[in-house]
Amino acid sequence: MSSSIATKTGDKGQTGLVGGVRVSKSSLRVETYGTVDELNSFLGMARSICEHAEVREFTLSIQKELFVLGAELATPGALKPEQARITQEMVDRLTNEVHRIEAMDGILADWSIPGEIPAAAAFDVARTVCRRAERSAVRLSESGEEVSPTAIVYLNRLSDLVWLFSRLVELKAGANATLRDEQHRGPKWSRAW
Repeated sequence: MSSSIATKTGDKGQTGLVGGVRVSKSSLRVETYGTVDELNSFLGMARSICEHAEVREFTLSIQKELFVLGAELATPGALKPEQARITQEMVDRLTNEVHRIEAMDGILADWSIPGEIPAAAAFDVARTVCRRAERSAVRLSESGEEVSPTAIVYLNRLSDLVWLFSRLVELKAGANATLRDEQHRGPKWSRAW
């Protein structure tokens, strides 16, 4: 008989970190890597409905890196030399993509209203989850736990890039989501209302 994912080891509200340490499922470390897992799922949803091939491909590569980040955050204490980790090269790749998209003609550099098209809206949701993961990682670090500064920078840069992915797919679809545009200023209510 094959093994089941229902191990029952977490039935009392505890889970295992990398290395076998058992902690409460409500611990800040679990909350942090759990939010990274949530981010990965939202990025997968966004990728599944995105028609822009380059954005889809780049998103998939980010999802793979988020598994590395999740494992890093699930490891208490210092990582062993052989363990995969978020690197400065990964951060630089995100930064370069941010600069590449920012330089495109027509990319919105203003506040935006999520929801013009499904793929952009999904990336906007992913961006907010990314910001929450970043806040959680900062809290974990400030609590005295070891968190790589590069991991926090990665999440910060990623949220910028995911916001730009939303704007790019809107641009390619001919959608306008700017907050300051006349069409988004809100309804002009009649007196009867």
